[in-house]
Amino acid sequence: MRTTTYFFIFLNLSLAVFEEPAVYPLPFLVTSLVEVLCLLVFFGRLTHFAKVTLRNVFWKDTKNICIMVAILLSLTDLAIYGVLRIYNVRSVRWSRIVRPIFLINFAESRQIRRAFRSIRNTLPEITYVFLLFMFSLLMFSLMALKLFGERNLQTAEGLPYFKNYLEIVFDLYVLVTTANSPDVMMPAFDFSSWYALFFIAFVIINTYIFMSLFLAVVYNNYKKHLKVMFGGLNCD
Repeated sequence: MRTTTYFFIFLNLSLAVFEEPAVYPLPFLVTSLVEVLCLLVFFGRLTHFAKVTLRNVFWKDTKNICIMVAILLSLTDLAIYGVLRIYNVRSVRWSRIVRPIFLINFAESRQIRRAFRSIRNTLPEITYVFLLFMFSLLMFSLMALKLFGERNLQTAEGLPYFKNYLEIVFDLYVLVTTANSPDVMMPAFDFSSWYALFFIAFVIINTYIFMSLFLAVVYNNYKKHLKVMFGGLNCD
């Protein structure tokens, strides 16, 4: 039964690859029938669990309620999408975001819930580091706007360079990953090689210091909560 549950959870999650917009599109009738089959299996598994569990215990378990709500939302979305499709009205399958609920909340997924709880408990403790990083990013973006915004510089594509504050924030955020390095700094460097100091300082502070600090905080807190969970606490 555990293998069957995992198989249909995997099948349900894999539908995103074949539903529009899809990598390998299949007819709507095929994907909808597969999804209904998966939901029937999930409902049957939940019904079986209800038969062997006391009623007050079953309804107090938030995992069971989450699964029932996810099934109802998926069926509702499927019906609405099918009706709109008949009338050639384009819509979005918004219920896709609830599909991981089946992976987390079934009784067989105890280890996944432990990892998920560790991640959830870690998030509040890394918020401060994330806020400091965002503050640094916003301040560097403001400095970039003041430094380059009035120079009438252009990118290699002929577009204005560092004229819009939100675009600067996005470009510097990408620079933290070094994905657009050194292209993002070349218009400023061509204007004056001294402007390279700005980008060097940005990379040192945000990529090498903040990202290392962020990773250390995430790792240490996740490891701490994971040790607590495996140390004997009830993880269900």
